[in-house]
Amino acid sequence: MGQPEPANLERRLDSWKEIAAFFGRDERTVRRWEKENALPVRRVPGGAKGRVFAYETELREWLSTPQAVERAVTAPEAQAEKQTPQPQLVEIPRHQQRLSLRSTGKWVAILTVCGVLAGGIAVYRRNHRFAVNAAVASASATPARGSGKTITPEAEDFYLKGRYYWNKRTPDDLNRAVDYFTQAIVLDPGYAKAYVGLADCYNLLREYTVMPPSEAYPRALAAARKAVELDDQSSEAHASLAFALFYGTWDVANAETHFERAISLDPNNSVAHHWYATYLMTLRRFPDSLAEIERAQTLDPSSKSILADKGLILLLAGRQPEGLSLLKQMERAEPEFRSPHLYLKNFYRDHADYPNFLVESKKDALLLHDKVGLAIAAAAEQGFAIGGAKGMLENLAQIQEKYYSQGTVSPVTLAQTYALLGENDEAMRYLQLAYDQHDGALLGIENYAELNGLHHEPAYRDLLVKMNLPPQS
Repeated sequence: MGQPEPANLERRLDSWKEIAAFFGRDERTVRRWEKENALPVRRVPGGAKGRVFAYETELREWLSTPQAVERAVTAPEAQAEKQTPQPQLVEIPRHQQRLSLRSTGKWVAILTVCGVLAGGIAVYRRNHRFAVNAAVASASATPARGSGKTITPEAEDFYLKGRYYWNKRTPDDLNRAVDYFTQAIVLDPGYAKAYVGLADCYNLLREYTVMPPSEAYPRALAAARKAVELDDQSSEAHASLAFALFYGTWDVANAETHFERAISLDPNNSVAHHWYATYLMTLRRFPDSLAEIERAQTLDPSSKSILADKGLILLLAGRQPEGLSLLKQMERAEPEFRSPHLYLKNFYRDHADYPNFLVESKKDALLLHDKVGLAIAAAAEQGFAIGGAKGMLENLAQIQEKYYSQGTVSPVTLAQTYALLGENDEAMRYLQLAYDQHDGALLGIENYAELNGLHHEPAYRDLLVKMNLPPQS
């Protein structure tokens, strides 16, 4: 019997030539893959000898198999790399991005920078990790495509599409942007701006999706460093690297150096001013932060992310009526945009406005497509209905403990809940765990109002010193 026809298939490829084109290889290679690596190719029943066809869905699924991975990294294009000295190895984190790349001739070049693989498959499986070279001959030997350099038109087209979707800042759109930026790099591995775009995606994915910061930031750092390597005069590359250094590695000093470099290279880079503003906000340098966010807004008045972050800075800088008015206005105008809901949720929690906190918690989880967040919001709502604020916080602590043990809730979140319950020892224990785990949420602890009762604790102040954060005066 022949293989059953799979349901909901994508386009059918009706010859060896089309199958080879899908992979960016020659016909001889894909014929060999069928024999040696079980490439899912079908024969036309009763057709002429040699008539074959294949479905794109099955080919992409095949790419996730170990033999496909081995074939990708031992292909002729990758063999040249083995002739060169081997640089430092990096470990690819466990996360899967959906991609639809057709060209695989430069797989390894992309693989090594951001941990993604053509055909929608990351080169790692559940509970299994692969290490690959951090620099690849095919990429490092290619001239930089930075400012003033020739750019492949097709790569530039993918880059521009990536920027369009990146600016929309929804989970689906950010993943789509990853796809486009990666395809730009496949076509032109020396294209610095495409690496910047990829870094910018990962810098935001840990906020707008459920991707853990521990997975997002290493990818952002790798892509941003590659961008700076390719074009040291790129303001965008230095801004992306600064963001990843600060939030991903807590490297306060070097992050500021790269922010200042980005702005000196291009004083009109709105993203550099925007991200520098949030850096300064985290360090509680509010006058400078407000000046930078105002500059960013002047340069890009249509940016909703700049406007939302301006609202947050106003809240933290003590200008609460202005900040609340701005965020509520944005919430009405852009109900599908996450940031106003997130900022208002945290503000309401910090100021014990629990009915509004519950409303915003549910909205935030829905926008994030976060099932865990929805379960937590439901437990909080139930606790509040039965036992008021104390019942809500006790329910929160219980369910957050459960999901923390599964690795889906930050220890900082538990520290905040226990601090609101008045259990300072438990709050400090979770803050220490957050430090030990290098949890990205810990960087903002000086701006979490519910932790104000811990500021006198010697352990809390020691934590700030270890993180290079200045304590509140």
